[in-house]
Amino acid sequence: MITISDTGMGIPSKILDKIFEPFFTTKEIGKGTGLGLSTVHAIVKSHGGFINVYSEVGKGTTFKLYFPAQMKDQAGTEEMTHPTLPQGNGELILIVDDEATIRDITKSTLEANGYNVMTANDGTEAISLYAQNREIINVVISDIMMPIMDGTATIRALQKMNPNIKIIAASGLITSDVKNLGTQVQAFLTKPFSAEKLLTTLQKVLSSK
Repeated sequence: MITISDTGMGIPSKILDKIFEPFFTTKEIGKGTGLGLSTVHAIVKSHGGFINVYSEVGKGTTFKLYFPAQMKDQAGTEEMTHPTLPQGNGELILIVDDEATIRDITKSTLEANGYNVMTANDGTEAISLYAQNREIINVVISDIMMPIMDGTATIRALQKMNPNIKIIAASGLITSDVKNLGTQVQAFLTKPFSAEKLLTTLQKVLSSK
């Protein structure tokens, strides 16, 4: 069990049961997607765990993350029931996402599994980074719903720079723009996605011709 606590403003009881719902946020429009906690919840759940939350307005909040314990005499059984996740071999992945929490979690997951990572918080930054590193970037993972320059425009701009670029699109909403991407991307990740889904999808894209 891992405990994370703060002494902040706390979470009102009337919304406490909604905080893990995708796209639920109390932030102003354009300042949060409401996907941070739902992504954390999905990752914890994918490892067989769960989260408890306790909060008091004006006093702070405590999150307790519970994960299954592995006993020494069960190690062999655990290895059989939980296969090793696909590993990278130092490939460089560019992550494009305006949500810092998702960007950081994705980066940490990839780095922990053998990949090198660069990050961009919007489309314009992504294009600049790709222009400077196009020879060494293997795959771009781009969010679709972003301010200023959205993922669709970013993907099209990147493809003009390199028609053979490998791109994975990611979004929590299946909009007409996402559907119209079609064959322009090699894969699609629905948010929130698990570490296993991320790594498996990335491996398939890297191995494709």
